[in-house]
Amino acid sequence: MTSGFDINCCGHGLQLGKVEITRVQDYYGPGFISNFMFPEVRPEMFEAHKDWLVPTFYNPESDKITSTIHSWLVRTEHHTILIDGCVGNHKERPHNERFNMRNEPWLERLARAGARPEDVDFVMCTHLHADHVGWNTRLVDGRWVPTFPNAKYIFSRKEFERWDTRRPDYVHTTAEENVFEDSILPIAEAGQMLLVEDGYTVDDLLTVESAIGHTPGHAKIRLKDQHHHALFCGDVIHHPIQLPYPEVWSRFDDDRVKALETRLAVLNECVDHNILMLPMHFAEPFVCRIKHNPERTDHPSFLPIWGP
Repeated sequence: MTSGFDINCCGHGLQLGKVEITRVQDYYGPGFISNFMFPEVRPEMFEAHKDWLVPTFYNPESDKITSTIHSWLVRTEHHTILIDGCVGNHKERPHNERFNMRNEPWLERLARAGARPEDVDFVMCTHLHADHVGWNTRLVDGRWVPTFPNAKYIFSRKEFERWDTRRPDYVHTTAEENVFEDSILPIAEAGQMLLVEDGYTVDDLLTVESAIGHTPGHAKIRLKDQHHHALFCGDVIHHPIQLPYPEVWSRFDDDRVKALETRLAVLNECVDHNILMLPMHFAEPFVCRIKHNPERTDHPSFLPIWGP
């Protein structure tokens, strides 16, 4: 499948009015076994939509979903903004082999997209899981330091409080071991953290909005001007199988009931207002618009319209 447009780091980006958006890849390849990632997914779900799911988004031979982990580099008239920081390098992630002690040329890909670390003005994180904050920091002389020395890092206050391991009410999660210490706390200690509430806006274009369920402080980021409307939806939706079957939940959802409510609200809004959806884990062509699926009547159901 080819996208017909280029939002990769070697291209010139997707132009939405005066905003340019470029995808900066950290990982693209086999992901988890389907029913490990989605405990209630069934083979017939993939079979029913194999004409567009296979082989781009799902490999039936290995029963693995295809996963991409990327950042979105957004350039407005005034600022350079990075949305989500992927996995990062040299991070100890003992419970996920794909994430553990990586050494990938992500900074080189960022450079090919036209930005150096010092050019980034804001880093906006949809949430603080390991695969969204890794490049917040890099290892220099044995210390974790902010990768983007001139940036303000925008975190949801509720999300930061959820993952702050220093709090007496902290709830341990095995999959997120070491993440706060190596990718979040160094930002706070450097004085570059900005904790925000729902509605915080950058350049009157990018607005942080609550999208809870996957995590307690998960946010979506809305891009809107007079003529263009897009959503950076983080992990509100992980994989295209959740379009025809939104009720399919991820084992990494903190609250799967709220996650479904949020997912349905986002998908319905994308249909009703023709909003471009920019997920963090969809394989090529990476972005899509949404339409209702008229073939299914037992549950709200959607289908992708690929491309911008």
